[in-house]
Amino acid sequence: MKILIAGATGLIGEEIVRIAHNRGYVVHYLTTSKDKIEHENNYKGFYWNPQKGKIDLDCFNEVDAVINLAGVSISKRWNSMNRKRILNSRIKSIETLDNGISKVVNHQIKSFVSASAIGIYPHSFTNYYDEDTKTVDDSFLGEVVAQWEATADTLQKHNFSVAKVRTGLVLAPNGGALPKIAKPIRYYGGAIFGDGEQWQSWIHITDIAKMYLHIIENGLEGVYNGVAPNPVTNSKLTHEIAEVYKKPLLLPNIPYQLMKLILGDMAYLLYASQRVSAKKIEETGFNFSYTKSSVALKDVLNEKSQFREELA
Repeated sequence: MKILIAGATGLIGEEIVRIAHNRGYVVHYLTTSKDKIEHENNYKGFYWNPQKGKIDLDCFNEVDAVINLAGVSISKRWNSMNRKRILNSRIKSIETLDNGISKVVNHQIKSFVSASAIGIYPHSFTNYYDEDTKTVDDSFLGEVVAQWEATADTLQKHNFSVAKVRTGLVLAPNGGALPKIAKPIRYYGGAIFGDGEQWQSWIHITDIAKMYLHIIENGLEGVYNGVAPNPVTNSKLTHEIAEVYKKPLLLPNIPYQLMKLILGDMAYLLYASQRVSAKKIEETGFNFSYTKSSVALKDVLNEKSQFREELA
């Protein structure tokens, strides 16, 4: 199989590339930096500039599936400029891929999978969300995800399967939110956000990467939650991280208004509660390697386990 990945050098993208290579797949990747283009037998880079709608059409040569992970980080102050960048980076990336595919005669793409986020689900301490939920969270992130998914759906006109993966909190050793959450705890500065009762739907980095490959290998379409089967509260997650490091939690709980003063509207990410179901992807035959947050945290926070072999 040959896969084209937009965002291959990001947190999830790097893990997908690693596992794809373990399975004998060839990876094409898109980069906005011509200096980062490599040409190896199983890893070839191609230039694109989504902001200008430019893409090297050779990236689609003999490609069976496209994985789109492109988009600037949401972990920055949500001022007007950053809000525009966050949204446009996601919309224009998909539009550039769409326009490029439209120009390729007789492409062999069978599957297109785009990243999405569980931030589309409304904040709730009691609801248990599955993919059939229609209500969208009344927040900037909810708005972004709704437009992101709607743009991805426009690719259905190409007559290949289109899927969206609503990703939760990714537990990884070298990137994403976890190292930022864990560092204060490791150095005696950890604390629970709010009352700690907000749900955090998480997934191990290896499982989310395997999920993308499972979707394209099986030609799945529609929305799938990229979360593990057992969400935990912020309080439980924080205590489990402290247990891994064998460090006490000495500070009082951090109120929302304090973090909003520091981070602005982005503080919402730390206090939003979404308890999300993994049942749909499990029913397709996908098997999680990590179903308990305590086990996943011990793996990713253990420095000796940062280079893992793919789990069956």
